[in-house]
Amino acid sequence: MNVIGRLLIIIFILSSLYSQGQKNITNNSKFEIFRGTNIAHWLSQSKDRGIERQEKFTEKDIEAIAKMGFDHIRLPIDEEQMWDKNGNRNNDAFLLMENCINWCASNNLKVIIDLHILRSHHFNEKEKPLWTDSKEQDKFFDLWRDLSKSLNKFPNNLVAYELMNEAVADDHEQWNNLVANAFTAIRELEPKRTIVIGSNRWQSTETFDALKVPENDKYIILSFHFYSPFLLSHYGASWTDLKDYNGPVHYPGKLLSQSEFDELPEIQKKAAKKYINQEWNKEYILKKWTKPIQKAKKLGLPLYCGEFGIISDAPNKDRLHWYKDLISLFNKEGIGYANWNYESDNFGLVDSNGKNEKLIQIVTSKE
Repeated sequence: MNVIGRLLIIIFILSSLYSQGQKNITNNSKFEIFRGTNIAHWLSQSKDRGIERQEKFTEKDIEAIAKMGFDHIRLPIDEEQMWDKNGNRNNDAFLLMENCINWCASNNLKVIIDLHILRSHHFNEKEKPLWTDSKEQDKFFDLWRDLSKSLNKFPNNLVAYELMNEAVADDHEQWNNLVANAFTAIRELEPKRTIVIGSNRWQSTETFDALKVPENDKYIILSFHFYSPFLLSHYGASWTDLKDYNGPVHYPGKLLSQSEFDELPEIQKKAAKKYINQEWNKEYILKKWTKPIQKAKKLGLPLYCGEFGIISDAPNKDRLHWYKDLISLFNKEGIGYANWNYESDNFGLVDSNGKNEKLIQIVTSKE
C-alpha cells in the first residue's frame, strides 16, 4: 500500500473517532434523570437560619444520597429564604444552594432547582396575588432572571430549573400565560437549559390536558405529583382534614369498607366518607396517569413525577406495597421520579430513628 493510501486510512480512522467523540459529547450534554429524592425543609419551608441551616444539610448527605443509588435531587427553594422583600439576594442562602450543586457534581448527581414558594403564591394558601397582580408576575420573572445569572455557569446536563411548585390558579390560562412569559424570560438568557413544568392545581394528573406547553422547545420535562389515595398518603396528617383519622385504610384493594366506616367515631367520619368502597391497585393508579403519559408521548418529551410519598404513620405493609407499585410503574413507563422526601419524620427515607433501609431499597429500585 502506498503512502497516500495509508494517509487516507489514518484520516478515515481519525475522522470516525472524532465523530464518535462528538456523538458522546452530544449525548452527555442532555439533562437525563431517573431516580431522585427531594431535599425538603432546608432552603424551603424552614425557619432555620445561620449555623442551624448550614449544618442541617451538608455534603455528607449528598454522599449518602449518591451511595443509596439516586442519580439526582430536587432542591426546593423559597423566595423568602433566597431574597428579601426588595429582591436583594440572601448571600448565605445562595452560597448554600451553589455549594449543594457543587457537592452533587462531585458525586455524579444532577439537580433540579425548584422555586417552591413565593411571597405571592403558596399552593395551600387562599390568597395568591401572583395571579392578579402584574407587579408580582414581573417580580417572578425577575427572580428567575436573577437565578439564571447565578446558575448559568453550571452545565446544562447538571442543573435544571423547575418554574414553580404546584401552581394553583383559579383559571388554567393564568398558569399557561405565566409559563409562556417565564419561558421567554429564561430562554433569552439560557436557550438550552432544561425547564420542568407541571399542570395547574398542585401538578395534578387530572388537569394535565389543560397545560399549554411552549412549542418547538425540546429542553422541557413535564412533571406531575402523586399522593393518591389521600386517605393513605396523608393518614392522620396534622395539617389536613385527616388529622383526627386513625381508622382502617388498606392498599391494594378496598380502601375503606362500608362496615369499617360505620364503626368509626363521628369525628372521623366526615373526613373519611368520600373514600368508602374506593378500589385502589396498580392498574387503577396507571389509569390515573393517563393524561400526563399521553401528553408526554404526543409531544415527545420526558415525563417526571417530582413528588410522591406516604406519611410514615400509615400502616406499614400497605405503605410499602404502594411504594413498590409506584416504582414498578415508573420503571415500566419510563417516568423519572423523586420521592418526597430525603429526611423528615413525616415522609423521609431518613428520620430521627435513622435510615429506613426497606423503603430505600424499594425507592432506589433495588427490590
